[in-house]
Amino acid sequence: MRFIGNKENLVEKIYQILQSKNIIGNSFFDFFAGTSNVGQFFKKKDFQIFSSDLLYFSFVLQKAYIKNNEIPNFQKLLSNIEIKSNSLFANHLNLVVEYLNKIETKEGFISENYTPKGTEKLEIPRMYFSNENGNIIDAIRIQIEKWKDESLLTENEYYILLACLIETVPFYANISGVYAAFQKIWDARAVKKLVLRPIEIIKNDKLNQVFNQNSVELISEIQADILYLDPPYNQRQYAPNYHLLETIAKYDNPIIKGVSGMRNYENQKSHFCNTETGLTELYKIAKNANYKYRK
Repeated sequence: MRFIGNKENLVEKIYQILQSKNIIGNSFFDFFAGTSNVGQFFKKKDFQIFSSDLLYFSFVLQKAYIKNNEIPNFQKLLSNIEIKSNSLFANHLNLVVEYLNKIETKEGFISENYTPKGTEKLEIPRMYFSNENGNIIDAIRIQIEKWKDESLLTENEYYILLACLIETVPFYANISGVYAAFQKIWDARAVKKLVLRPIEIIKNDKLNQVFNQNSVELISEIQADILYLDPPYNQRQYAPNYHLLETIAKYDNPIIKGVSGMRNYENQKSHFCNTETGLTELYKIAKNANYKYRK
């Protein structure tokens, strides 16, 4: 996923540095989880993972990748829907993803507010998604929620399917990197038909815990051998830069405004985006956190 400060390409180097400095342990607290890539890496290394983030879409990814330790079988769902697969060897997640890729498209909050057709009456129509892909996103998101409301999904299965959608959307978004603005000319990726992709299921049989809150509020409750801090580096808040992923994850029909259709993010501002409050928060962490190593 395209994400500011994503450590996907650096996490192996981070691990090597920890080893070279003889920083060892069994538990790891990813303090600013973001895409959860760092937590995923250390989960594969058999660490017990704690992770948290203010953004709900990050929490969705954490629930699917970090908290979940089961291969989803979608037993109740598959007994209630008819699926015809082209593959004899497709696992249950792939079967459900294949089904979602074939459902009828429909208009919803995304197509009505973030596609040219849905916003044609605005002075500057929004070009985040093609008309077709906006309808596909809505159809998949509505169907997942419907299955949840009908009690056809376990909690893990629900978050896994949401994570599949959250991970897929960036490949078809007409953006230069973040969602604070859309491009005025269509990116070649954005005009391709969206195809939902299954995520990787990671198991390590540890009691991994994930949270959707300010990690500073958790420091007295969590004890981890390694505390990993990767805070915002400047004044740019993450919430407005990823407002569309947040809306797709929550699908809560928020009040939006401005050229970009921004949702309110007042309760998701990080103190680390301000020099003075950032230092204050860092002091709290250093003083109160329970850890062997801080990196």
